[in-house]
Amino acid sequence: MDFLSTLNEPQYEGVVNTEGPAMIIAGAGSGKTRVLTYRIAYLIKEKGVDPFNILSLTFTNKAAREMRERIEKVAGLNARNLWMGTFHSVFARILRAEADRLGYPSNFTIYDSDDSKSLIKTIVKEFGLDDKVYKPNVVLNRISGAKNRLVEWSEYINNPLYAADDAAAQKPEMGRIYKTYCQRCFKADAMDFDDLLLNTNILFRDHLDVLHKYQHRFKYVLVDEFQDTNVSQYLITKKLSAVSQNIAVVGDDAQSIYAFRGANIENILNFEKDFPDLKVIKLEQNYRSTKNIVEAANSLIAQNKGQLKKSVWTANNDGNRIELIKSISDNEEGRFVSSTIFEQKAQNNYENKDFAILYRTNSQSRAIEEALRKSGIPYKIYGGLSFYQRKEIKDLMGYLRFAINTNDEQSFRRIINLPKRGIGPTSVEKMVVAAFEHDIPLWEVLTNIDMFLPGRAANAVRDFVTLVKSFKIYVDSKDAFEAASHIAKASGLLKELYDDKTVEGLNRYENVQELLNAMKEFVETPEVEDKTLGAFLQDIALLTDADNEDPTDNDFVSLMTIHASKGLEFKNVFIVGLEEDLFPSQMMLSSRADLEEERRLFYVAITRAQDNLYFSYALSRYRFGRLINCEPSRFIEEVDPNYIFVNTRFGSREPKLGKSEQPPGFSSSFARNLMSNKKPVAKKPLQYHKPSVDFKPSDTSKLGEGMKVEHPKFGFGKVRKLDTEGANKKAIVIFEDFGEKTLLLAFAKLRIVE
Repeated sequence: MDFLSTLNEPQYEGVVNTEGPAMIIAGAGSGKTRVLTYRIAYLIKEKGVDPFNILSLTFTNKAAREMRERIEKVAGLNARNLWMGTFHSVFARILRAEADRLGYPSNFTIYDSDDSKSLIKTIVKEFGLDDKVYKPNVVLNRISGAKNRLVEWSEYINNPLYAADDAAAQKPEMGRIYKTYCQRCFKADAMDFDDLLLNTNILFRDHLDVLHKYQHRFKYVLVDEFQDTNVSQYLITKKLSAVSQNIAVVGDDAQSIYAFRGANIENILNFEKDFPDLKVIKLEQNYRSTKNIVEAANSLIAQNKGQLKKSVWTANNDGNRIELIKSISDNEEGRFVSSTIFEQKAQNNYENKDFAILYRTNSQSRAIEEALRKSGIPYKIYGGLSFYQRKEIKDLMGYLRFAINTNDEQSFRRIINLPKRGIGPTSVEKMVVAAFEHDIPLWEVLTNIDMFLPGRAANAVRDFVTLVKSFKIYVDSKDAFEAASHIAKASGLLKELYDDKTVEGLNRYENVQELLNAMKEFVETPEVEDKTLGAFLQDIALLTDADNEDPTDNDFVSLMTIHASKGLEFKNVFIVGLEEDLFPSQMMLSSRADLEEERRLFYVAITRAQDNLYFSYALSRYRFGRLINCEPSRFIEEVDPNYIFVNTRFGSREPKLGKSEQPPGFSSSFARNLMSNKKPVAKKPLQYHKPSVDFKPSDTSKLGEGMKVEHPKFGFGKVRKLDTEGANKKAIVIFEDFGEKTLLLAFAKLRIVE
């Protein structure tokens, strides 16, 4: 057990106390990743636990990869059998295995936020609503918030509280949009990111045999960054560990900064209520930062009332005090930052990658960028447009996704006329509407296009269908790289990009080649067992912002928001824009809880620094197109002045600071419901029908009005009316649970009940 000899006493406790519930409170820079990885290695190597029986949940794929590599070094290659990954990737794996229980195919598509916003935009347009009122971002955030609180659409539209809030926000159609959005995702065999969590909860709630299977498979459950979990994530992990009770959560309440994504700090603050036998272990020694930085962070976070008490300390040297600078303007602030970097590099042999500039909002980067460019200092902004969000990449990914799931409406819309094949927007809408109105898969419409679309457009659709069918053959028989290479060429996308000889066109062509290179690397990686295109697309769909390249890999100064910096560390850190209404944000002053989250965000920023830390604020700044006067942030006053050095090179510190904390309160009952632990009472959502054991579609030519029928999804009903005129023969059926439906008999799959 040599690997245990490198641990301090609390770390050792966190590793070897493997039985029963445990909460490891890990202060910034205290070695939490080491404890988590060694705990898993200890279970495998010393306690003989089968890796298949260990579930380890992280928030980024990058963290999972790094942990797995460390575990393999200690416990051997057997550790590859661990169930380890992000919440979304692990639950997507479970959902694919159990998809039929929820009425999905195993190859369901995972929609990213762009896909979701595109679908919402389409629905808003179809409803004839004002897209300035029902902005895709706003609608998606409301839907996401509801899903993360496990509020399904049927519950949402039946709850008068939500209806009242939507009416007050002048968005009375929000419930109808939510319902239609979910129905369209289901029809497209697609789940969005929030569905991966919501549907896992539904799966475990409605199918106890499935829950029992995974409860007995996962004898040890470990959760990293527990303070960032939302209600949905916590309930799943709580259920999975209910039998064994061997759950270990690692986190730091002082670094809970993702409430806007649904994270609930109460999960970590109240964990002991759910697990009375909980063993609490505190990692309080900071190995990252100097004493001045650690003590400054402690003095700040002590202002928060809602926290778990701990005493973070370090044996590192005192280091320099934090340098505070006041600038006349944001442009002068940029010049100060760039000149300081230039001086520090010359005097102390630092490299560009040793510096990070952190800000509250992305818009603050402009003045900093201008100053760095004028000084000739290379920099990189992190959290910008991801490689996989570029148009040419999304276009090819659309083809790849549609080849796997031919009911994916968003991919269909993206590729149907790309390259141009004479199918206009009107024809596209007719096809989508036909699928929706007749309650049949989109692919059924395409493969029977003569029934729905006349003229030349139908010929073009037939050619498209033939093309996609050929793609499916490659997808089923080849690995990800071979299938994607063929699709890129046969679709005409590669040729169109190659023929564009502009600089932009060349860059787009090279980007597509880079995507194919990534697939080649994927299929040639020995650890990857499933080398199919579907497996690759799932990996890509589940990438998080933090899975982008490591800022410390290249010699650039790093510019990023404080949220994006979590989990990183730099020798020198500048926190800029420390002004009231900017940081803390004006939007985070309505309650004490919001203000405390902003203070935790500042704590995270401070604790990214190893050697030197700089606070900066400006007396004037351009915001929203106009010059405004600023006052220093209250947070500066909350840091013990013994750890701050005031740099008077550009002036002296303003003596008057801050505003008093706002009393607790919420702007609406919707917010109160989302933040509370109580779910609103509503009707249970309808569950699709499970077909009878002897179910077999009947010959519908014998169907008559008044007959009782069974539908594989809608269940039992009675035929009210038949329309046998023309090519599209229809039946109007009144179902017991789903009401009246108009079905095309060619696709309805009805069983006549004798």
